[in-house]
Amino acid sequence: LLKFNCKQLIIPGVFITYGILGLESGQIKGFNSGISTEVKEHIDEKTSIDDFSQYVPIASIYGLAALGISKNSTKNKTIIAATSYILMGLTVNTLKKTASVERPDGTSFNSFPSGHTATAFMGAELLFQEYKDVSVWYGISGYFVATGTGLFRMYNNRHWLTDVAAGAGIGILSAKAGYWLFPYTSKLFTKKNSTNTKTAMIPFYDGKRFAFGFVKTF
Repeated sequence: LLKFNCKQLIIPGVFITYGILGLESGQIKGFNSGISTEVKEHIDEKTSIDDFSQYVPIASIYGLAALGISKNSTKNKTIIAATSYILMGLTVNTLKKTASVERPDGTSFNSFPSGHTATAFMGAELLFQEYKDVSVWYGISGYFVATGTGLFRMYNNRHWLTDVAAGAGIGILSAKAGYWLFPYTSKLFTKKNSTNTKTAMIPFYDGKRFAFGFVKTF
């Protein structure tokens, strides 16, 4: 499993820092506005592909496992993914409420950071960590889809570049944290009884409420 190393904070840290600086920097805000203006002038049709592509990387983890390509058990992958998703969801939704950034299309004030992008990059990092020893191309493919998701959020004029950058950083960092915390979360949600039956309570957070999934192995 992935062990904590300070160097792992560099890439997500850069993305998150850029996003946060964009909340106050006039120069970065001007760059954001320039992109939004180009979108409004040259793109008339919107697409909903980003609503689906955000889940492709994490779905691929289970799809590859179904084909017999796997490093961790399904239970372990689910605990790691659920932990990552909770961390990502809490962070994204807290920032959306506190930052109150207006979306480029003016529909609401919860633009920062991009939840779609965070979900996609979280899945891409999980996919990379799970299958990098099999082939690095699995991870590259996941990041390609995640990057496309972020671009489509700007294409649809739903997010600023800084929203997407921060979302990417939060997603990557949340996935890494899921692995870092696994030695503790696996003990928290799994117990053994005298018949060696294993049970796990897997938490999920959708931005509005918590839910738990129940897994039992024999």
